[in-house]
Amino acid sequence: MEGKPALRGHRRVTGHLTFPLLAATLLASFGSSLLYGYNLAVVNSPAVHIKAFYNATWSQRYGQSPSQDLLTVMYSLTVSVFALGGLVGSFPVGMLVTRYGRNGTLVRSTLLVFLAGVLMGFSRYLQSPEMVIIGRFVTGLHSGICLSVVPMYLGEIAPKNLRGFLGLVPSIFICLGVFSAQVLGLPELLGEDGYWPLFLSLVVIPASLQLLLLHWFPESPRYLLIEKNNVRGATDALRWFLGQDDVRDVLEEMWEEQRSLSSLETISIWQLLRDGSVRWQTLSVVVINMGMQLSGIDAIWFYTNTIFQHAGIPGPEIPYTTVGTGAIEVLAGLLGCFTIEKLGRRPLIIIGFSFMGFCCAGITLALVLQATVPWMRYLSVACVIGIIAGFCMGPAGVPFLMTAELFKQSHRPAAYIVGGSLNWLSNFTVGFVFPFLQMSAGAFCYLVFCGVCVLVALYVYLVIPETKNKTFVEISQIFAARRPFLAAPAGAVKMIPLGGYGALENSSLELSESSRA
Repeated sequence: MEGKPALRGHRRVTGHLTFPLLAATLLASFGSSLLYGYNLAVVNSPAVHIKAFYNATWSQRYGQSPSQDLLTVMYSLTVSVFALGGLVGSFPVGMLVTRYGRNGTLVRSTLLVFLAGVLMGFSRYLQSPEMVIIGRFVTGLHSGICLSVVPMYLGEIAPKNLRGFLGLVPSIFICLGVFSAQVLGLPELLGEDGYWPLFLSLVVIPASLQLLLLHWFPESPRYLLIEKNNVRGATDALRWFLGQDDVRDVLEEMWEEQRSLSSLETISIWQLLRDGSVRWQTLSVVVINMGMQLSGIDAIWFYTNTIFQHAGIPGPEIPYTTVGTGAIEVLAGLLGCFTIEKLGRRPLIIIGFSFMGFCCAGITLALVLQATVPWMRYLSVACVIGIIAGFCMGPAGVPFLMTAELFKQSHRPAAYIVGGSLNWLSNFTVGFVFPFLQMSAGAFCYLVFCGVCVLVALYVYLVIPETKNKTFVEISQIFAARRPFLAAPAGAVKMIPLGGYGALENSSLELSESSRA
């Protein structure tokens, strides 16, 4: 093919952090991941005012107040419909990123935020609770798209030695979004009754900045080269992001991946689920994405004030306690971001889930004993902070990063659809069910989350290998050569593929031929 560089033996490709690379990462995260975190927590502090609005509107329409159960259902739907929108938004990701590219999809999706901002901002003026719920659904659509596209975009523009660092930047912005919602929700700012529609509609500000600036940045070089065969465009994009003229080594790595894909086009979800060669990768994406949401973190974010109220924290102190937890989660996210390239992906996610499970058990103990031991309420607050810190240090961003790393270009969009849809489905389930679970099981509801955290940590320890400083082709080869995972921890042995010894011999032959090429 014209413009294709001469292929040489494999060389390790590294890079340094340039201003264009950092700017693209910050801008994509600011207009997408920040909004996801903001929308997770924005309904927490104005919960009382939103319920009062629903109650008053219902009474005005039907001449009687709604029952307490109906009001609980309406508010639970307001909280959880965001995740339902995210679930729906995750389905067309593969089609969107194939048609418009990674950058193009992010830019176009900001229009959804403007629609949602208008609906929620004018809901009180028009006396329409439906506008609040629909607006939350539309913001979920935006987050469902971006939560998959942002890590895909960053994973493809980053050099492999910076993939972990840049891949966790969105998780920091998720934490910043949560923290922003907690701060703005204070009574001195937008926490008063008259300001909650404005509070919900502030999402248009980050979206406006992303719409204005992000389209000036190049598309993903891997998308341009591997999917569009645009050598010149990929070369120019690489030079822009890497800040150097000689990008032949990076292009060669991409050509190696394209050669391994042969003529295979982007596959569908059904093809991904049936493809035995990526069975372990697919199962791993399912486990870590469902585990991330079923770990209990959404219950903490959605219902922080309620949890602290049940823990016995005085009402006037709850908003400031909540802000304190938000500040700690930002620090934990920064810690994970700056240590991931030293510690690796597996240690962060194993330690994070294990610590969260320990803290979930601690909350249960504290809530059971706080009636007889008053200081136990402080233990419950410490455990809430521990859950958030443990999540932000690893599980918040590593699953999205690993989804990008575990699959090659042809499988990546479908993998993000599978992981994203399960992520949002689990998010919706926790957001809607948690108030009723809390009423029926009391303090013991947190033991469910504890069990999930422990099982996910065990799975990662046994199955998922370390992907730090490995190319996408190398990671695929690790999974293609594994045997049943119960034999030993991941990375401790070379594993036989699901296809048997013949598949291993064929794989070795292909690698040998690839090296000679």
